[in-house]
Amino acid sequence: MPAEENLINDKPQRKNYDFVDHIRCLAMMAIVAEHSLNSYVFPNNSAKYWAYLLLTQISKFGTIAFFLLAGFLIGDKFTDYTPGQYLKRRFSNTFGPWLFWSVVYILCFIINLHVKENMYHDGRFNLTNILEGVRVTYLYTNYWFIINFMVSITLLLIFKNYLYNPKFGLLLLSFTTFYCINIHYEWVDPSHTIAILGFVFFLWLGAQLRKHWVITETRIQMVSYPVLIGFVLLTYAVSIFETVILKANHSLDPYNTIRFSNVLYSLAMFALLLKVKRFSWLNYLKPRDTTFGIYLIHFILVTYAIPEIFRPLHLDVMTMSLIALLAFKLFSFVLVYGITWGLVMLINKTWIKRIVGN
Repeated sequence: MPAEENLINDKPQRKNYDFVDHIRCLAMMAIVAEHSLNSYVFPNNSAKYWAYLLLTQISKFGTIAFFLLAGFLIGDKFTDYTPGQYLKRRFSNTFGPWLFWSVVYILCFIINLHVKENMYHDGRFNLTNILEGVRVTYLYTNYWFIINFMVSITLLLIFKNYLYNPKFGLLLLSFTTFYCINIHYEWVDPSHTIAILGFVFFLWLGAQLRKHWVITETRIQMVSYPVLIGFVLLTYAVSIFETVILKANHSLDPYNTIRFSNVLYSLAMFALLLKVKRFSWLNYLKPRDTTFGIYLIHFILVTYAIPEIFRPLHLDVMTMSLIALLAFKLFSFVLVYGITWGLVMLINKTWIKRIVGN
C-alpha cells in the first residue's frame, strides 16, 4: 500500500514536506510515553504526585499535533478525489489495519479475563464483561482516535466547499470551546476520547496552515526561540494549574487532551517544532514506515505484555523512591517503543505488511 494512503503515513502528492514525518514521529513518541506512564493515584502534593503530573503534561501535545498534521495534508486529497473515493481509500488503508489490531487488543482482553477467572473463580468471565471490554476499547483506549478521525474527515468532506471559510472555522472552534468548558462542568461525558466534534477544528486549522504555508513558515521563522520556548513554558505551567484544579474538583478526566490550557500548550509546542522543522536523527527510525504501526500496536504491549515482563520482579511503584520511579518509567517507555518499533519493522519485511499500514 502506498505510504500516502493511510492516516499516519499520509503525504501530499504535489510537494514533499519532510518535516511532517519528523513531527509525527515526535508526537507518537509523546503518546507512547504518556501511555507508558500508566495511571496512578499518588498522595496529593507528594513528590511522586508532582513528578507524574509534570511528566504527563509534557507529552500531552501529541494528539492535537496529529490532527493538525492530518489537516495540513488533506487539501490536495480533497481536490484529487471525490468524497466517495477519498473515504473508500481511507477505509481500505487506514480502517482495515486499525480494525485488525483493535480486535487483537479485544482478544487479549478476553484471554486475560479468562485467565483471571481461572485464578480467582469470581465469575468475571461473562458476556457482560466482554461487551464492556469492547465498549471501553473503542471509546477509552488509543483506538478511539481512528473513529474520531474518520468522523471528523467525513464532516469536512460534507462541507468541503467551506474548508477555507473563516466562519466555518469559527463554528468548529465553538464545538471545541464547548468541550473545553464541559471538562469543568461535565454536562456530558468529559472524556476527550468521545469528543467527536471537539477535534474537527484542528483538522480545519491544519488545512489553513497548508494553504498559507509560505506566510506561516516565514512568520514562525521570524519569532525567536526564546519567545517560542517562553510561550511553551507558560502554557505548560497553565496546563499544570488547570489539571490541579480539575483534580481538586474530582474531575473524571483531569488530564484531558482538550483542556483549554492544553490546546494552547499543544499549539505552542507545534509552533516550536515547526520552527526547528527537521530532526535528522529521526530518519534512523524510518518514521514514515513505522509511525502508524506503532500507534496500532503499542497499547497492546502497554496493557498486556509489559506488565507480564515485570511481574516476576514484584515491583511496586507506590513504594519506590522518586528516582527509582522515574528510572522505571523511562525504561518502560524505551521498552515499549523499542519492542513496538522492532515488531513494525519486522512486519514491514513480510507479505502481511498491510496490517501496519504499508
